[in-house]
Amino acid sequence: MAHLGYPRCVESPRGRCYTCGAVCGSDDRPSGVTIKELPAELRPRERLRSSGAGSLSTAELLALVLGTGTRQATALEARRLLEPPPQRRTIRSAADAAAVCASMRTLDREHFRVILLSTRHEVLGIADVSVGGLASAPVHPREVFKEAIRHSAAAVIVVHNHPSGHPEPSGDDVAITAQLRAAGRLMGIEILDHIIIGERAFVSLREQRQGFP
Repeated sequence: MAHLGYPRCVESPRGRCYTCGAVCGSDDRPSGVTIKELPAELRPRERLRSSGAGSLSTAELLALVLGTGTRQATALEARRLLEPPPQRRTIRSAADAAAVCASMRTLDREHFRVILLSTRHEVLGIADVSVGGLASAPVHPREVFKEAIRHSAAAVIVVHNHPSGHPEPSGDDVAITAQLRAAGRLMGIEILDHIIIGERAFVSLREQRQGFP
């Protein structure tokens, strides 16, 4: 009988694997070591929790998910364990932020959105804050930071479009940027940038030092 391919399997002098307890030799064997008797760091479930699915063999993963549950639930769990988690997009520049919201350039009304970021500047989500008319969208700091708090964001980038196609910031754009930054300091959530999306270009108020020191 072949054992299940556990990492670190070591065949004992009498033919039984110390780790998985499978018989590797003759029939005259002492009783094997059970999973519960293994050190915690060697148990498949504990290794899954501490090191992820990559630390387990395919047989170990299947053994974990086939042990309990309905057939449908087991299949879904097996797929979840075997597939790597999706990678979140990281924002490193104003261009990255503009690319995330590039679809806003074709909108015929002004939309104000907030990109929610983790401490590593990974995108947690993009939330609509308000939708306005042809020239402006009403923005209140409460709505911006409500979404940030809901998603436990460490920082945000605010983005809005100019339906005219021209991304040059107005005086109101600069004023709302300063207002949001002041509110962010009180909330402990940094406003990293304010991006304005035009038809063929974008403007970063941080790069232009408008509303930012």
